[in-house]
Amino acid sequence: MKPGIKDVAKVAGVSPTTVSRVLNNRGYISEETRKKVYAAMEKIQYYPNEIARALLNNRTYFVGVIVPTVTSPFHGVIVEQIEYYLSKKNYKTLLCNSKNQLDTEKKYIDMLRRNQVDGMIVGTHNALVEEYSSFHMPVVGIDRYLGENVPVVSCDNYEVGRLATRHLIERGCKRILCIRGDSRLRMPGNNRSQAYLDEMKKEGYEPLVLEVPFVREYVEKQKLIYDMLNQHPEIDGVFAGDDSLAVIVLQIAKQKGIRIPEDLKVIGVDGTREVLQFVPELTTIQQPSGEIARVAVEKLIDLIEGKKVESCLNLPVRLLEGKTT
Repeated sequence: MKPGIKDVAKVAGVSPTTVSRVLNNRGYISEETRKKVYAAMEKIQYYPNEIARALLNNRTYFVGVIVPTVTSPFHGVIVEQIEYYLSKKNYKTLLCNSKNQLDTEKKYIDMLRRNQVDGMIVGTHNALVEEYSSFHMPVVGIDRYLGENVPVVSCDNYEVGRLATRHLIERGCKRILCIRGDSRLRMPGNNRSQAYLDEMKKEGYEPLVLEVPFVREYVEKQKLIYDMLNQHPEIDGVFAGDDSLAVIVLQIAKQKGIRIPEDLKVIGVDGTREVLQFVPELTTIQQPSGEIARVAVEKLIDLIEGKKVESCLNLPVRLLEGKTT
């Protein structure tokens, strides 16, 4: 005969109600009691009936996470952290890698809705706002506006642009190139280039902006940046929209015999451990990826529980000064 909640309670030395509260993550339970219950479950090999639990609570305890690509260092870290924080709340993650394709993203949305996930966390870069704004389901955007009623979580993007541009100016740069994403997308990240424009205006310097959409292939991004540097050999500083773009600039500079940082200073954005392990010399503005994930999960669960939620667009960033500036 399979063990039940009463058996777990007996072994753990607690009431069946306490076991139920631990399993459903309801009410205050001390860490000591929680550990006792899980230890008892393991000892007698008790496995909760997920289907019955879902029916009882009117939830599936599944959350869909849609990202443009897990090969992006930033999104890779975000997914890892989201999964961690969801698991702490007894939720499982259904990861959807849209591969930057609009049709793929639409298919994933349909699949997640058919599987009746409790909510979604979305960080894609496709123009698909109408799909999300019409949902009757909790949705949270990461650095992406998805509709009037969809809360967004991001770092302080204006401060990203201000810190990066000021740093280059203070290092003597006057002809600074800002490489940004697709301006047609409604994203908090657009504030980065706005801050760049504001700082350049303060100094009386002529701005120079290159749009390199995130969804473009690596070779396309490389060509766009290569052509810009060829057309404007006077560029002495580059504010790259993410660390991957910054690395492309460094690679092109090496090909062209441009000395870093003597002839060209480069600063990126994200500051993930993966990039800094391979390019430790890179100067970058570090986003609080773990905090972004934690807040996104917190807000989504609040929405699932029927609470009112507002956007959070000002998580702090910091300058990590390397040898490329």
